[in-house]
Amino acid sequence: MDLTPPSRASQRTGLAVLGVCFVLSLLGRGLGESFTVFLLPISQSFGWDRAEVVSIYSLTALCSGLASPFVGRLFDRSGPRLVYMLGLLLLGGAFLGAAIAQQLWHLQITVGLCVGLGIALTGNVPNSILLGRWFGPRLPTAMAVVYSATGAGVLVMLPIAQVLIDRSGWRGAYELLGAAMLLLIAPLLMLPWRRYSAGAAGMSRAATLEAPDDGWTLRAAIRHHAFWALFATFFFTAIGMYAISAQVVAYLVDAGFPPLQAATAWGFSGVVLVIGMLSVSWLDGVIGRRPSILFSYAISIAGIVLLWLLQWYPNYVVLSGFVLCFGSMIGSRGPLITATAMKVFHGKQVGLIYGTIAIGSGLGSAFGSWCGGLIHDLSASYNPVIAFALVAVLLGMIPFLVVPALRER
Repeated sequence: MDLTPPSRASQRTGLAVLGVCFVLSLLGRGLGESFTVFLLPISQSFGWDRAEVVSIYSLTALCSGLASPFVGRLFDRSGPRLVYMLGLLLLGGAFLGAAIAQQLWHLQITVGLCVGLGIALTGNVPNSILLGRWFGPRLPTAMAVVYSATGAGVLVMLPIAQVLIDRSGWRGAYELLGAAMLLLIAPLLMLPWRRYSAGAAGMSRAATLEAPDDGWTLRAAIRHHAFWALFATFFFTAIGMYAISAQVVAYLVDAGFPPLQAATAWGFSGVVLVIGMLSVSWLDGVIGRRPSILFSYAISIAGIVLLWLLQWYPNYVVLSGFVLCFGSMIGSRGPLITATAMKVFHGKQVGLIYGTIAIGSGLGSAFGSWCGGLIHDLSASYNPVIAFALVAVLLGMIPFLVVPALRER
């Protein structure tokens, strides 16, 4: 698909904005997901049970989601430069703080609270608003590229984190990653943010013609059924995805795969995620939004079934099938849901509205990952966790089956 902005004169700037959003999302999401390889060494170091350790990951997702409307509001008022700078500052400081943690609450504040806020400040809410100013009707494809940064972050950061843990321990790994984030602040501040935040001239004119008033307010949006349908889709889908992804490396290790191979295999989901993102966005233009999204859910369900089979057939064929199906679709619906929200709820408060909808993803991620850890502790088995995730994913499909606003092409 063509990702060029409408104005040829602003093509390079628009693609530069896309690249910056991709890199920031890669760092934020990659560092957040890197906790899946820190889970076992931290648990072994302190002797904590699975639910206690996963609570850290749950707080990351919860804080990221709850901060979304405030990030959107901050972006609307102050622009991208401040938002992204604060994100890198929190990520770097959080990892340096985690390196000296001695109690569970230390990690809950650093890796949970601060990393969650850092992800929100470098993630999909500010990126979607900024890219909307450059790509307009091409926003679903542009957002597919940026959403795929989650997969790229998993692919890059998980093996790096595992290697750093093997060589320097989990504390040394946190120190190195934190220092790297702080060093990136200087080049970030040197970018031409005034030009980036202005958007493409064609997009600005189109927005003026289509929305002569201030557009939607949050108060009006929350009374619309599409708002709660999108919220529910984010919420239940995130429960299903994160109930599994938070423990997938540990699951693979328990199934008999070496730790580095398990981390690398799950990291490879970043490659197939890019393919999945772009494929589902392409299907959106061919067969329509609802069929595309329902197709992605069907592939996710197939991946969950393959994960369940891995405990009896721990071979690379089944593992590859799981990574391909589950990994390629884990966030494939995000760009289409984002584009739907940005189109329905346009106006000056679009950042606040979309950020509030995105709370559903954060709440679902936190609830899903925490419940997954708790269910594993109570049952001493991954089967109830997998069943729990499957039911949640099915619930995430329902809005696209019954809500009229989400059934439109």
